[in-house]
Amino acid sequence: MAAAGTGVPVLENFIAGKKIAGTGTGSTLVNPSTGDPVAWCSTQGLDLSAALDYSRRIGGPALKSLSFADRAELLWSIADSLFKGRKLWMEIAQTNAGNTKTDASIDIDGSIATLRYYSKEGGKLGAATLLTDGPAVRVSRDPKFQAIHIGTPIPGVAVHINAFNFPAWALWEKVAISILSGVPSFVKPATSTAWLAQAMAQRVLDANVLPEGALSLLCGSAGDLLDHLRFGDAIVFTGSADTADVIRQHACVRQHGVRLNVEADSLNAALLAPDAEPGSPAFALFVREVVREMTIKAGQKCTAIRRVLVPAAHEAAVANAVAEELAKVVIGNPANPAVTMGPLASMAQRRTIEEGIRQLSAAATVHYQANPLQLADADPATGAFVGPTLLRAAADAQLVHDLEVFGPAATVIPYADADHAFALAHKGCGSLAASVYSADPHFLATAAAALGSSHGRLLLIDPSIGDSHMGHGVVMPSCIHGGPGRAGGGEEMGGLRALWFYHQRTAIQASEETLEALKANLANPAMAE
Repeated sequence: MAAAGTGVPVLENFIAGKKIAGTGTGSTLVNPSTGDPVAWCSTQGLDLSAALDYSRRIGGPALKSLSFADRAELLWSIADSLFKGRKLWMEIAQTNAGNTKTDASIDIDGSIATLRYYSKEGGKLGAATLLTDGPAVRVSRDPKFQAIHIGTPIPGVAVHINAFNFPAWALWEKVAISILSGVPSFVKPATSTAWLAQAMAQRVLDANVLPEGALSLLCGSAGDLLDHLRFGDAIVFTGSADTADVIRQHACVRQHGVRLNVEADSLNAALLAPDAEPGSPAFALFVREVVREMTIKAGQKCTAIRRVLVPAAHEAAVANAVAEELAKVVIGNPANPAVTMGPLASMAQRRTIEEGIRQLSAAATVHYQANPLQLADADPATGAFVGPTLLRAAADAQLVHDLEVFGPAATVIPYADADHAFALAHKGCGSLAASVYSADPHFLATAAAALGSSHGRLLLIDPSIGDSHMGHGVVMPSCIHGGPGRAGGGEEMGGLRALWFYHQRTAIQASEETLEALKANLANPAMAE
């Protein structure tokens, strides 16, 4: 079915057990390399109150009737279904998100791998339906009167609001955890790149691998979705800090105590240790990672390197080495196999990034920027292209610690000594990730202790793991994803510990015999890990 007057396919919504197309003007999705329309979607005319209620009434009980092992099998079935459509997903990612093959693989293959990881981990919890946190403890003089802490799945629906940069991975990593917890997922992908999320969800729903109401999906504006949330529901949000604040202040979220997990802006840093001199293996690894993080997904990763912290003596060497590698990047339409960096997700993003670079330029000097921008098989007038931009700034240039440019831009900042470097990293006021490069394990250990309080994840790289680590910006399902402060203060994934967000922890005080009767329903995720 094509939208009237557009000639492009309509992305249907999946709510209340039905496929429903929205009405009204809606939104047209485009190919960011060419500007051509590729799909249309809308949520106008939908009864979102009824849709959420359907998920709670139908999807919730169906999932909660299953054991952890049963739900784990559902995740494996989802992964199998998605793997069979990989070729189509790669094509959609290129067409609607401007992804190169590498970019698309990180998103698509990463989502399938995450589903399989949680299926395997969830299977370890066996026939249990509830979690337990630690052993029973004695709480009175009578040794038979004891207490344990259990986790019960929340009774509502999990609303997942995702960003535009990872339409596949953001969808399925959140779904994996909520479904395994026994909580139905109600997904709102970012509109501009919703095609991939919608197509993957449709494949899974058509395969009938999930209970009715376990998965719903909206394509288009969220409309009045938040107005219909209530006690027992949860929101998992990925996006800007400004939007996160709007959600936090929403009346239903505040008044009904709706659970909220936020992953927001993050000025992530990469730190070159004093011992990593030019020509050393650690120096080369550092340069490679900075270039990779600036260009993969055109820098549109919440974990990408934004601040490049280097010893003052090596500032020029680092800037020149990174610029030399950036000059080799082939920018253009990813349909051309020679292209190594594609466009931003939309023209709106292009305008935002260009303005951000202009703002940063007031506090920093542009060291490298392709000018004019040479594109492969693309027109700069119609494509959402911005070339990689490397800046240099003094350590006291506060703007580079405050303003995140969510694209292919990073700033080199010199430091005087280790304590100064750590202080600069903390100036991000809470980050998702930081990476440190050194051949000295003692320096790396010191960095872990010094930086841990303001970071959700630390990657400590010495040459022995230079070719085996996954990368500064790659998020693994076995590790938490989130960070304090401006990064949102939330946590996603991290193995089975992620299940606790969807469970109410309750202290149970009872006789030893009663607690023994509970054991058949209890699983300890810590023991499973």
